Amino acid sequence: MEVTSAIIQTNIEKAKTGDQVAFTFLLDFYWNEVYGFMIKRTENETDTEDIVIETFAKAFDKISNYNAEYGFNTWLIAIAKNAHIDLLRKKKSSLFVDNKDDSNYANSIADESPTAEDELIIEQNLAQLLLCIKELKPAYQEVIQMRYFQEMSYQEIADQLEEPLNNIKIKLLRGKKLLAAIISKK
Repeated sequence: MEVTSAIIQTNIEKAKTGDQVAFTFLLDFYWNEVYGFMIKRTENETDTEDIVIETFAKAFDKISNYNAEYGFNTWLIAIAKNAHIDLLRKKKSSLFVDNKDDSNYANSIADESPTAEDELIIEQNLAQLLLCIKELKPAYQEVIQMRYFQEMSYQEIADQLEEPLNNIKIKLLRGKKLLAAIISKK
């Protein structure tokens, strides 16, 4: 089936009303284009997958702001570029160490090992996160657990669950959105 601009526009309009089938269509239709663009920039599959998932999550959250005068793919690419910049900033800030005074260089190296208090806080936050995850439907719990706790790739999850790759991407996208809503209520 050839996809025309009318079909795409119809699905965009349906997605604006919250139609999940339209979201799925748009994700399937544009995934490879956004992924291909980002893999050339990042040269890292894991970062690219995370950026593309984040791109579609942001796009679907803000789809009411989409201006039909511009191509939907152009809008998605702009979101992806911004997500990539955010990722680079995050990585840069986590690597930054201020070494203005070389005589105090030894003192400027932070001890990165967590204190007993830090470990307790991390443990409590993880426990709260796990309670929030348990509020999700089992299908969402499973893919989130596999992706973020077992650190499996999207393809590994798809293979293990014997589901199409795009279903896994959509489940993760929806699961993360639902989890964020649960967390924000607490």
